[in-house]
Amino acid sequence: MTGLIMATHAVASWVGLVGFLVGLYAQYRSETTAERSLIIPGIIGSFVGAALGIAHGGFFPG
Repeated sequence: MTGLIMATHAVASWVGLVGFLVGLYAQYRSETTAERSLIIPGIIGSFVGAALGIAHGGFFPG
């Protein structure tokens, strides 16, 4: 949600990056197809949030 608000671009960038990396690790550690099918939307959402945060100003406020 913070990726849609231009003033919170730094939060969106960092949280999106962390969520993306955690999602990739969870995907690596998952054992069943059901787990993987639930993890993928989270990875995609994190990537989109990070991309919007970067597009609105990047990782650092200013």
